[in-house]
Amino acid sequence: MKIRYFAWLRERIGTAEEERDLPENLVTVADLIAWLSRIDEGYAYAFEQPETIRVAINQEHVEITQPLLDAKEIAFFPPMTGG
Repeated sequence: MKIRYFAWLRERIGTAEEERDLPENLVTVADLIAWLSRIDEGYAYAFEQPETIRVAINQEHVEITQPLLDAKEIAFFPPMTGG
């Protein structure tokens, strides 16, 4: 699966995107976040407050409870601010 990271998530993780083979036991976006958080300190730091992260699967915004199912691409965004 292609995983993309934007803004400060990208900075904390150290890459804009990557391809990963995911374990079959990952069912939801929340499961994916928990799994990524265990990779190393950069991922743990990026996802330390998962409830604030915005997510898109196949370029459609979803909740972190969304099943991964047929996801080809997942993107993580920091909270949006307006001005």
